[in-house]
Amino acid sequence: MTLTSQLGASEPVAIEIGGMAIALHTQDPPFRQLLENRYAGFIQFPPAPHPQFEFDIDLVGADLRDNDRFELSETTQPDEDVQVRLKDGEWFLKRGDFRARWDSRAGRGHIRQSRNPYAIDSVLRIIHSLILAKQGGFLVHAASVIRGGRAFLFAGVSGAGKTTISRLAPSDAILLTDEISYVRHEGNEYRACGTPFAGELARLGENQSAPLSTLFLLEKGRENRIEPVATSEAIRLLLRNILFFAEDAELVTLVFQSACEFVEQVPVRRLIFVPDERVWEMIS
Repeated sequence: MTLTSQLGASEPVAIEIGGMAIALHTQDPPFRQLLENRYAGFIQFPPAPHPQFEFDIDLVGADLRDNDRFELSETTQPDEDVQVRLKDGEWFLKRGDFRARWDSRAGRGHIRQSRNPYAIDSVLRIIHSLILAKQGGFLVHAASVIRGGRAFLFAGVSGAGKTTISRLAPSDAILLTDEISYVRHEGNEYRACGTPFAGELARLGENQSAPLSTLFLLEKGRENRIEPVATSEAIRLLLRNILFFAEDAELVTLVFQSACEFVEQVPVRRLIFVPDERVWEMIS
C-alpha cells in the first residue's frame, strides 16, 4: 500500500527535514508519487493537521512565463542562476525551472515548476536555509555521519572527499548525507540532521540526528593526520561551504554570526586523509 492510498489524493505530502515539516499540495497523482518516492524516509505520516509551512504546487510544461521566457531543462543544475529576494514581506524565488513565492509569516507559499525533481529539491533547500538563518543554524556542503551517538561533519568543495569519506565509513556508522548537511542550533548544542539531498552515492541519508562532535575540513593527502585550524580560518572555510541564496543583508549578517558562534562551540579540525578505511580509526 502506497502513502497515497493511505493518505488520500487530497492530503498534502509533508516532507520533514531537520524536524521541520513542509507540506506540499499537488493535484497531479504522478508527481505526488514522485515526491513520495524521492523523499521516502522523510515523509511525515500522518501529516500534521495544521502545518507550520505549506506550498501549493502547479506543474508546467516546456517553459515558465513570468513576463519573460525561461526554457526548462532536465540538466539544469540545482543552484544555477538562483535568485532569492524579499519584497514587501514576501520571499520570491526564481530559477529557470521554477518560480516560487512564500509568505514566511503566514507560512504559505506557491510554486510553479517543471516536473523534474531538481526544482522542488532546490526550493526546499532555499526555504530551509531561510528558516535556519533565523534559528542560528545552516545548510552546509558537508557529509555527516553518526557514530557512537555523536555526529561528525566532513566539509569541503566538490572533489574534497565527502563521498569518499562516506563510502569508507564503518558498518556501525549512520550516514546522514554525503552532500548537504543540516545543522540546527538547539539550546546549548548543535545537532546534525539527516537530509534527502544526496551526492554521488545517490543514497538518501537516514532521518536521524545527533549532537555534533567535530567539523572536519577535508583534504586528500599521502597520510592520515588531523591538524588544528585557527579560528579565523575555520570561520572563513565554514562560510565558504554554507549554502545561502538570499540577497538580504539582515540574513547574511545572521549567517555570519551563526558561523562565528558555531566555531566557538564546535571543534574544527583539518582532516588530511588517504582514501582508506583506516582513516576512521582516527575519527572515532
